Amino acid sequence: MTTAKRALVTGVSGQDGWYLSQLLRDKGYQVSGLVRDGDAAEIPDGVTVLTGDLADSDSIAQAIATSRPTEIYNLGALSSVGMSWEQPLPTANVTGLGLLRLIHAVRQAYGRETPNVRLIQASSAEIFGDAPAPQNENTPIAPVTPYGAAKAFAHHSAKVYRRAGLFISTGVLYNHESPRRPDTFVSRRITRQVAMIARGKAERLSIGSLDSRRDWGFAGDYVGALYLIAQHPIPDDFVIASGQSRSVGDFVAAAFARVGITDWRQRVELDPDFVRPVDTAEQRGDASKAREVLGWRPSLTFEEMVAEMVDADLARVDAP
Repeated sequence: MTTAKRALVTGVSGQDGWYLSQLLRDKGYQVSGLVRDGDAAEIPDGVTVLTGDLADSDSIAQAIATSRPTEIYNLGALSSVGMSWEQPLPTANVTGLGLLRLIHAVRQAYGRETPNVRLIQASSAEIFGDAPAPQNENTPIAPVTPYGAAKAFAHHSAKVYRRAGLFISTGVLYNHESPRRPDTFVSRRITRQVAMIARGKAERLSIGSLDSRRDWGFAGDYVGALYLIAQHPIPDDFVIASGQSRSVGDFVAAAFARVGITDWRQRVELDPDFVRPVDTAEQRGDASKAREVLGWRPSLTFEEMVAEMVDADLARVDAP
């Protein structure tokens, strides 16, 4: 009888943590999830909840000692780019230094070289800043936001400790959405407001800009890539992206199209309160390496992803 693989997922209560822990459970893993004290978010069935925080070294060490994972997925972060301008220090502490605390705990528990545990870091396209598109694994790291800077620190830390013998890989994730995306993100604000407009409960969608271009994909596909990265025998970096960029206006149009509204521009108003201090014009990733080395392929198109989000928000609006 083989022993089940054991995974520890930080940020398990977030969008990505939910999809990843479901995937791992389906594959027979024993899954433990790190959850901050007082976090009331939904946790998938079958996940062992461990109270801890990426800002607290002792709680990380205790979580590792309790779960004894064979794979660790670091998804925990203060992940709002916009809020990172308002909360730069907590963002740096959790999103940047959090990985360093996790690495230290792994080395303390398993030794300096870690053949029996694999650590996967969820990195971000924000590390590339304004680099010309498409960006790939060799694109220079030059962030332009506090969130990007924190993720860049973690990304560099992963490379440093990989060279020192730690099995640590990164997935550089481009924008990925789902019906589990919080309302604080622009993608979910769009689909939520469109649903309300479709049901006659709102008149307009307020947004900062329609021009920024992003590379959007489905969160379930992107955590599937993280799983494949963990199975790859050599620790490495992989860009995970659709390879196509679309404007925020394209996202808005797709959401309105789902509810049968074609004259959407008259229902949108630009609001300077939603404009970030600095924003990149275009993010578009080249995931050729992930496709060729890992065999990764996305399952949902952009339009299908937006449709799922709109449908979920219509159900929320219609709920009694």
